[in-house]
Amino acid sequence: MKILLDFLPVIVFFAVYKISGDIILATAILIPATLAQMAYTWFKLHRIEKMQLVTLILVVLLGGATILFNDKTFIQWKPTVVNWLFGAAFLISSFVGSKTIVQRLMEGNIELPAAIWRHLNNAWILFFALMGGINLFVAYNFSEETWVNFKLFGMLGLTLIFILGQGVYISKHLPQHNEHD
Repeated sequence: MKILLDFLPVIVFFAVYKISGDIILATAILIPATLAQMAYTWFKLHRIEKMQLVTLILVVLLGGATILFNDKTFIQWKPTVVNWLFGAAFLISSFVGSKTIVQRLMEGNIELPAAIWRHLNNAWILFFALMGGINLFVAYNFSEETWVNFKLFGMLGLTLIFILGQGVYISKHLPQHNEHD
């Protein structure tokens, strides 16, 4: 349910674009859809995650610039800016504090050695950097429609593949428990 809620504004953006063929209109609908998503999240959970807040701010700023200047470039840069900001946050967490972001997010559910937490965090840094770069590559080298398709299906697919890979990596490093413990 959470992943559907997280991707709902992108799905709305995609649907409006496919129906209208107008990226400016799709962006104009994306902004209130993202605001509605945040309102729903706040109503249900009484909190907004930092990543959601960053995404909302960038949707409003870059989406607003897209509409104001009638220029799709701003909204096409949004996924790159989001990914690179998240990558920077994960990178900074490697040097500030005693735990990386990945460890803080997941340690309540699994126990891993410190080196593995660092490897996972580094993998996320690389993933976010690459996703930002791939987004720009698609935006500047392919049609607008291809970029819209990539924004939903390509980015989601690559993220799911990466998460599955992380799961396999994590499973190899989980502590082994004896059945007689």
